Amino acid sequence: MARSGWRLAVPVVLAIAGLLFAITGTTARGTNLRSGENTRLVDLIQAAQERNDRAATTGNRLRRQVERLSVQAQDPLVQQVRKEGDAIAPAAGLTPVAGAGITVTLDDAPPGAIDRAYPGLPEPTADDLVVHQQDLQAVVNALWAGGAVGIKLMDQRIISTSAVRCVGNVLILQDRVYSPPYSVTAVGDVTALSKALAESVAVSNYREYVDAYGLGWKVDRHARITVPAYSGSLDLRYAEVDEQ
Repeated sequence: MARSGWRLAVPVVLAIAGLLFAITGTTARGTNLRSGENTRLVDLIQAAQERNDRAATTGNRLRRQVERLSVQAQDPLVQQVRKEGDAIAPAAGLTPVAGAGITVTLDDAPPGAIDRAYPGLPEPTADDLVVHQQDLQAVVNALWAGGAVGIKLMDQRIISTSAVRCVGNVLILQDRVYSPPYSVTAVGDVTALSKALAESVAVSNYREYVDAYGLGWKVDRHARITVPAYSGSLDLRYAEVDEQ
Protein backbone atom coordinates (compact mmCIF):
# COMPACT_ATOMS: atom_id res chain seq x y z
CA MET A 1 0.00 0.00 0.00
CA ALA A 2 1.36 3.44 -0.93
CA ARG A 3 2.12 5.89 1.86
CA SER A 4 -0.82 8.10 0.91
CA GLY A 5 -3.10 5.08 0.89
CA TRP A 6 -1.89 4.02 4.31
CA ARG A 7 -2.61 7.47 5.72
CA LEU A 8 -6.17 7.12 4.53
CA ALA A 9 -6.38 3.69 6.16
CA VAL A 10 -5.07 4.83 9.55
CA PRO A 11 -8.47 6.03 10.86
CA VAL A 12 -10.01 2.72 9.80
CA VAL A 13 -7.31 0.70 11.56
CA LEU A 14 -7.64 2.79 14.71
CA ALA A 15 -11.41 2.39 14.71
CA ILE A 16 -11.08 -1.37 14.30
CA ALA A 17 -8.49 -1.55 17.06
CA GLY A 18 -10.70 0.51 19.36
CA LEU A 19 -13.62 -1.83 18.77
CA LEU A 20 -11.36 -4.80 19.33
CA PHE A 21 -10.24 -3.53 22.73
CA ALA A 22 -13.82 -2.80 23.70
CA ILE A 23 -14.94 -6.29 22.76
CA THR A 24 -12.08 -8.10 24.48
CA GLY A 25 -12.17 -6.04 27.69
CA THR A 26 -13.19 -7.94 30.83
CA THR A 27 -15.49 -6.77 33.59
CA ALA A 28 -16.01 -9.78 35.85
CA ARG A 29 -14.70 -9.05 39.34
CA GLY A 30 -15.45 -12.49 40.82
CA THR A 31 -15.94 -13.64 44.37
CA ASN A 32 -14.44 -16.07 46.80
CA LEU A 33 -15.74 -19.60 46.39
CA ARG A 34 -15.72 -20.12 50.15
CA SER A 35 -19.06 -18.33 50.15
CA GLY A 36 -21.99 -20.04 48.49
CA GLU A 37 -24.08 -16.89 48.31
CA ASN A 38 -23.37 -16.28 44.62
CA THR A 39 -24.30 -19.67 43.24
CA ARG A 40 -27.49 -18.22 41.75
CA LEU A 41 -25.34 -16.02 39.50
CA VAL A 42 -24.02 -19.07 37.68
CA ASP A 43 -27.09 -19.35 35.45
CA LEU A 44 -26.72 -15.72 34.40
CA ILE A 45 -23.04 -16.24 33.67
CA GLN A 46 -23.69 -19.31 31.58
CA ALA A 47 -26.43 -17.47 29.68
CA ALA A 48 -23.91 -14.77 28.83
CA GLN A 49 -21.41 -17.33 27.56
CA GLU A 50 -22.94 -17.48 24.09
CA ARG A 51 -22.78 -13.69 23.78
CA ASN A 52 -19.14 -13.78 24.88
CA ASP A 53 -18.35 -16.47 22.33
CA ARG A 54 -19.89 -14.40 19.54
CA ALA A 55 -17.95 -11.34 20.70
CA ALA A 56 -14.73 -13.37 20.78
CA THR A 57 -15.32 -14.53 17.21
CA THR A 58 -15.81 -10.94 16.09
CA GLY A 59 -12.76 -9.84 18.04
CA ASN A 60 -10.56 -12.47 16.45
CA ARG A 61 -11.73 -11.48 12.99
CA LEU A 62 -10.97 -7.81 13.67
CA ARG A 63 -7.59 -8.69 15.17
CA ARG A 64 -6.64 -10.55 12.02
CA GLN A 65 -7.78 -7.60 9.93
CA VAL A 66 -5.66 -5.19 11.95
CA GLU A 67 -2.65 -7.50 11.63
CA ARG A 68 -3.12 -7.79 7.88
CA LEU A 69 -3.34 -4.02 7.40
CA SER A 70 -0.30 -3.35 9.56
CA VAL A 71 1.77 -5.93 7.68
CA GLN A 72 0.81 -4.36 4.37
CA ALA A 73 1.68 -0.85 5.53
CA GLN A 74 4.82 0.60 3.94
CA ASP A 75 5.09 3.57 6.27
CA PRO A 76 8.52 3.35 8.03
CA LEU A 77 7.04 4.50 11.35
CA VAL A 78 4.41 1.75 11.28
CA GLN A 79 7.05 -0.85 10.47
CA GLN A 80 9.27 0.40 13.30
CA VAL A 81 6.45 0.22 15.81
CA ARG A 82 5.58 -3.26 14.59
CA LYS A 83 9.21 -4.34 14.96
CA GLU A 84 9.31 -3.03 18.52
CA GLY A 85 6.05 -4.80 19.31
CA ASP A 86 7.35 -8.10 17.94
CA ALA A 87 10.45 -7.75 20.13
CA ILE A 88 8.48 -7.53 23.38
CA ALA A 89 5.72 -9.97 22.42
CA PRO A 90 7.36 -13.02 24.06
CA ALA A 91 7.84 -11.23 27.39
CA ALA A 92 4.22 -10.07 27.27
CA GLY A 93 2.98 -13.61 26.74
CA LEU A 94 1.80 -12.92 23.20
CA THR A 95 3.68 -15.84 21.65
CA PRO A 96 3.42 -19.56 22.47
CA VAL A 97 6.08 -21.17 24.67
CA ALA A 98 7.12 -24.80 24.71
CA GLY A 99 9.41 -26.93 26.83
CA ALA A 100 9.46 -29.11 29.90
CA GLY A 101 6.76 -28.43 32.44
CA ILE A 102 4.08 -29.70 34.77
CA THR A 103 0.29 -29.81 34.92
CA VAL A 104 -1.52 -29.54 38.24
CA THR A 105 -5.12 -30.77 38.34
CA LEU A 106 -7.50 -29.81 41.16
CA ASP A 107 -10.99 -31.25 41.57
CA ASP A 108 -13.94 -31.24 43.94
CA ALA A 109 -14.39 -34.12 46.38
CA PRO A 110 -16.29 -37.10 44.94
CA PRO A 111 -20.10 -37.32 45.17
CA GLY A 112 -21.33 -38.38 48.59
CA ALA A 113 -18.27 -37.05 50.39
CA ILE A 114 -20.40 -34.82 52.61
CA ASP A 115 -22.30 -37.87 53.91
CA ARG A 116 -19.22 -39.81 54.91
CA ALA A 117 -17.73 -40.12 58.39
CA TYR A 118 -14.24 -38.74 58.97
CA PRO A 119 -12.98 -40.05 62.31
CA GLY A 120 -10.97 -37.47 64.20
CA LEU A 121 -11.92 -34.66 61.80
CA PRO A 122 -14.67 -32.04 61.86
CA GLU A 123 -17.76 -32.84 59.84
CA PRO A 124 -17.22 -31.13 56.46
CA THR A 125 -19.49 -28.49 55.00
CA ALA A 126 -20.24 -28.16 51.31
CA ASP A 127 -17.61 -25.40 51.07
CA ASP A 128 -14.96 -27.77 52.40
CA LEU A 129 -15.47 -30.15 49.50
CA VAL A 130 -14.97 -27.88 46.48
CA VAL A 131 -12.02 -26.17 44.81
CA HIS A 132 -11.94 -22.49 45.71
CA GLN A 133 -10.67 -19.38 44.01
CA GLN A 134 -7.81 -19.06 46.47
CA ASP A 135 -6.76 -22.66 45.78
CA LEU A 136 -6.29 -21.91 42.09
CA GLN A 137 -4.54 -18.66 42.91
CA ALA A 138 -2.21 -20.52 45.26
CA VAL A 139 -1.13 -22.93 42.52
CA VAL A 140 -0.67 -20.18 39.94
CA ASN A 141 1.34 -18.01 42.35
CA ALA A 142 3.54 -20.95 43.36
CA LEU A 143 4.30 -21.74 39.72
CA TRP A 144 5.23 -18.11 39.03
CA ALA A 145 7.47 -18.22 42.09
CA GLY A 146 9.04 -21.41 40.73
CA GLY A 147 10.18 -19.60 37.60
CA ALA A 148 7.45 -20.56 35.13
CA VAL A 149 8.03 -18.95 31.73
CA GLY A 150 4.41 -19.49 30.68
CA ILE A 151 1.23 -20.66 32.41
CA LYS A 152 -2.16 -21.67 31.11
CA LEU A 153 -5.27 -22.19 33.21
CA MET A 154 -7.58 -24.66 31.53
CA ASP A 155 -7.08 -23.86 27.82
CA GLN A 156 -6.12 -20.19 28.17
CA ARG A 157 -2.74 -18.51 28.66
CA ILE A 158 -2.58 -16.22 31.67
CA ILE A 159 -0.16 -13.36 32.29
CA SER A 160 0.85 -11.30 35.30
CA THR A 161 -2.29 -9.15 35.11
CA SER A 162 -4.74 -12.03 34.64
CA ALA A 163 -7.39 -12.40 37.33
CA VAL A 164 -8.49 -15.81 38.59
CA ARG A 165 -12.12 -15.23 39.58
CA CYS A 166 -14.79 -17.65 40.72
CA VAL A 167 -18.54 -17.33 41.23
CA GLY A 168 -20.35 -20.13 42.98
CA ASN A 169 -18.54 -23.28 41.97
CA VAL A 170 -17.33 -22.17 38.54
CA LEU A 171 -14.29 -20.35 37.24
CA ILE A 172 -14.56 -17.25 35.07
CA LEU A 173 -11.46 -16.51 33.04
CA GLN A 174 -11.41 -13.88 30.31
CA ASP A 175 -15.17 -14.09 29.80
CA ARG A 176 -15.29 -17.87 29.61
CA VAL A 177 -16.84 -20.19 32.18
CA TYR A 178 -15.24 -23.44 33.38
CA SER A 179 -16.24 -26.20 35.78
CA PRO A 180 -13.92 -28.55 37.70
CA PRO A 181 -11.65 -30.37 37.34
CA TYR A 182 -9.30 -27.43 36.86
CA SER A 183 -5.90 -27.82 35.23
CA VAL A 184 -2.96 -25.44 35.54
CA THR A 185 -0.03 -26.03 33.18
CA ALA A 186 3.35 -24.33 33.45
CA VAL A 187 6.42 -24.44 31.23
CA GLY A 188 9.69 -24.23 33.13
CA ASP A 189 12.22 -26.17 35.13
CA VAL A 190 10.28 -29.15 36.47
CA THR A 191 12.37 -29.48 39.61
CA ALA A 192 12.02 -25.80 40.50
CA LEU A 193 8.28 -25.79 39.78
CA SER A 194 7.71 -28.88 41.93
CA LYS A 195 9.78 -27.40 44.75
CA ALA A 196 7.77 -24.18 44.68
CA LEU A 197 4.51 -26.12 44.95
CA ALA A 198 5.85 -28.13 47.87
CA GLU A 199 7.00 -24.99 49.72
CA SER A 200 3.81 -22.96 49.22
CA VAL A 201 1.89 -22.54 52.47
CA ALA A 202 -1.35 -21.86 50.58
CA VAL A 203 -0.96 -25.00 48.46
CA SER A 204 -0.21 -27.01 51.60
CA ASN A 205 -3.48 -25.75 53.10
CA TYR A 206 -5.39 -27.06 50.08
CA ARG A 207 -3.59 -30.39 50.28
CA GLU A 208 -4.73 -30.79 53.88
CA TYR A 209 -8.30 -30.86 52.53
CA VAL A 210 -7.14 -33.31 49.86
CA ASP A 211 -5.87 -35.69 52.54
CA ALA A 212 -8.83 -35.11 54.85
CA TYR A 213 -11.84 -35.05 52.55
CA GLY A 214 -10.70 -36.41 49.21
CA LEU A 215 -10.43 -33.31 47.03
CA GLY A 216 -8.58 -33.93 43.79
CA TRP A 217 -4.84 -33.24 43.43
CA LYS A 218 -2.59 -34.58 40.68
CA VAL A 219 0.74 -33.38 39.32
CA ASP A 220 1.87 -34.60 35.89
CA ARG A 221 5.39 -33.92 34.62
CA HIS A 222 6.02 -33.37 30.91
CA ALA A 223 9.21 -33.63 28.90
CA ARG A 224 7.70 -31.13 26.50
CA ILE A 225 4.42 -29.24 26.49
CA THR A 226 3.14 -26.11 24.76
CA VAL A 227 1.38 -23.14 26.36
CA PRO A 228 -0.50 -21.00 23.81
CA ALA A 229 -0.16 -17.26 23.34
CA TYR A 230 -2.27 -14.94 25.49
CA SER A 231 -5.36 -13.78 23.62
CA GLY A 232 -7.14 -11.55 26.14
CA SER A 233 -7.20 -7.80 26.64
CA LEU A 234 -3.94 -6.05 27.53
CA ASP A 235 -5.69 -3.02 29.00
CA LEU A 236 -4.87 -2.44 32.67
CA ARG A 237 -8.10 -1.04 34.08
CA TYR A 238 -7.45 -0.97 37.83
CA ALA A 239 -4.22 -0.50 39.76
CA GLU A 240 -3.18 0.64 43.22
CA VAL A 241 0.13 1.97 44.47
CA ASP A 242 1.80 -0.28 47.02
CA GLU A 243 2.33 1.98 50.02
CA GLN A 244 4.69 -0.40 51.79
